[in-house]
Amino acid sequence: MLIRTISAAIGLGLMLAVAPFPASAEGIKNIVIVHGAFADGSGWRKVSDILSAKGYRVSIVQEPETSLADDVAATRRVLALQDGPAVLVGHSYGGMVITEAGRDDKVAALVYVAAFQPDRGETLAALGASKPVPGADPQAIKATPDGYLYLDPKVFPAAFAADLPKAEADFLARSQVFTAKGAFTTAVGEPAWKAKPSWAIVATQDRSINPDLEREMAKRAGSRVREVESSHAVYLSRPEAVAEVIAEAATAPAK
Repeated sequence: MLIRTISAAIGLGLMLAVAPFPASAEGIKNIVIVHGAFADGSGWRKVSDILSAKGYRVSIVQEPETSLADDVAATRRVLALQDGPAVLVGHSYGGMVITEAGRDDKVAALVYVAAFQPDRGETLAALGASKPVPGADPQAIKATPDGYLYLDPKVFPAAFAADLPKAEADFLARSQVFTAKGAFTTAVGEPAWKAKPSWAIVATQDRSINPDLEREMAKRAGSRVREVESSHAVYLSRPEAVAEVIAEAATAPAK
């Protein structure tokens, strides 16, 4: 009986995995959020609470940051659990992840939050180098002997979260997730934004990604753009604004 039940569950899972979920007339109810590098998903609690209070079902991907492929796989794992179409949200490096994972049939729309928005064959490292943040410390990102990167805790508050209380920014620096160097040098394939509607939040006071680069990538992708006066940690300092854009993506008429 147990084997029969497991077999039935696997069969149902396979059926759900291959069947696309068109957006309903009432809008999309599932939100899947992919955090960026040097962070984890817990920082998205405020955004999640706002969206949950509005009736959305929010899932946070805790990607391992061990490689772009691993992080895309972790995102697809969460997408597979959704019971219908989803808005896929990515912050910073998470934009690289959702550009790949967004090709999944369950993804109906994409939201880039102060994020990289690559085209086919582009890497995070090359995009960042194409338009550096003016005055940024080129040595801010450090490497460990085994090939992982981290943001120097001494500069973390100014580079990542300048509009947060210092104690909160310092805690983020001490709790950051180290990211495999290879994740920043891996090129993406065909970008999901070419086939699906996208939104982009430009953090106008961003000191991790040049806001002009965010604007250029969003324009190239044809994204609907919202500019928010915020640091790179816009999801923490301006959660209401971020939640509003995500809700807009969830309720926009399907193209």
